[in-house]
This record gives sequence, structure tokens and C-alpha cells, in this order.
Amino acid sequence: MENIFFENWATIARTLIIGTLAYASLILLLRISGKRTLSKMNAFDLIITVALGSSLATVLLNKDVTLAEGVIGFAVLIFLQFIVTWLSVRSNMVKSYIKSEPTLLFYKGEYLIGAMVSERITKDEIMATAREKGSGGMNTLDAVILETDGSMSAINKITHKESILGTVNLSDTD
Repeated sequence: MENIFFENWATIARTLIIGTLAYASLILLLRISGKRTLSKMNAFDLIITVALGSSLATVLLNKDVTLAEGVIGFAVLIFLQFIVTWLSVRSNMVKSYIKSEPTLLFYKGEYLIGAMVSERITKDEIMATAREKGSGGMNTLDAVILETDGSMSAINKITHKESILGTVNLSDTD
């Protein structure tokens, strides 16, 4: 029967050495590529972040993947992320495929049911956001917005609609 707790000292040493070098390589590549690479601005960014983590784990634990292959994998993912984000700030067509718009879910005391159904968000989740943000209740809020990264923002009572909404889709408020 194979021992599942310890194989030999060579595998432990490999994991320590490759893990340290792979981690350092990933940090170096991330520093070179800039802050935007690991941002969580939308689903695409989240996918890249998860893929980088999965790649690191593969390099660390899979004996069949060399350090060089792992570093090339990191570089490819980071380069593709860079290209897509570079294109998305220069092309509205690319931007429309990559990024979503924030969605207004609650506004001036009313739940926007159409938006909630479309985004698969319940009243309970909106109320949880209000509590999480320290609101005294829905009556103290003007708006709850589903952001492009999937998080929700709660906006306290304000006087000017334009000051908070900017590019938020207002189609459900009319």
C-alpha cells in the first residue's frame, strides 16, 4: 500500500524549492504587469486570478510540470490579461464583451424586481448588504447597486440622483 503521508525527502525538498521559485516568479511577473492584473473588476479578472492560483498549485504539486513550464504558463496568462484589458480600454466592442455595467437593484424605497430577477438577486441578499454596510434599514438607503465585480454597494440617502449613479443602468427606475 502506498504511503499517503510521506513519500520521501526528495519530494519534500522539490516542493519547497519549486514552490519558493514559482511563487517568486509569479510575484515578479505580477509586479511587472501592474496592479490591474489581479484586480477584481469583473468576471474575466476573477477567472484570471483563479487560473493563476491553479497554475501555481499545479507547478507546486505536479512532478510532471517543470518550473520553466509553470513560469511560461504564468506569463501567458498575465500577457493575455494585459492584452484584453489594453484592448478593452481602447475599443468599445471589446469592452462590451469583457465588462458588464453596474445594475441598480433598489432605489428610493423600491426594489427593482426586473433587475433583481435578471441578476438573480433576492430581497434577502439586498437586505444583507444593507446590514453589512451598517445601514439602519432599507429606509436609510437611497440605492443598492450590483457592481461589475459581483459585490453590492449600499448608498445612504442623498439629494442628487446624478451624484451616485453615473453609468448605472437606470432602465428599471422609470
